[in-house]
Amino acid sequence: MTTDTFTYTRDVALSPARMWPLLTRPEMRAQWGAPDEGMTLETIASDLRVGGTDHQRCGPADAPEFESLTRWYHLGEPDTAVYTEVIEAGGMALGASLVTLQLEPRDSGSTLTVTVAVSSFVGPDMIAEFKGGWDGSMAGLDRLIAQQT
Repeated sequence: MTTDTFTYTRDVALSPARMWPLLTRPEMRAQWGAPDEGMTLETIASDLRVGGTDHQRCGPADAPEFESLTRWYHLGEPDTAVYTEVIEAGGMALGASLVTLQLEPRDSGSTLTVTVAVSSFVGPDMIAEFKGGWDGSMAGLDRLIAQQT
């Protein structure tokens, strides 16, 4: 097993209350969660509550081959959320992550910190896939935030 942790920090022009739905609502997550152009993130089921689970498919728009299973452990609206995410393909678990979202008020906006602790079940290349996916998703979130301001 291979592990890593990475953190993203952004100062954004939206208050925590305005950021919260962008980070948690499935229709908003679908807008920024796909890691690259030509990729899709579609929600199959969503239950946004502590103990609730989300089920998504991600991958090329014409054949999303990866499944993401999210379980919500903490929802402290509007400033903190914690969830796990397991990524599967072909019925095989490839890796898992623990994601912590934190929003702190700042002037008229907020500071967003996303911490992702990942474990790959299939070797170090999957860690790079997790990192690349999150890099792309965060760029998508930046674009969505810019549209909201």
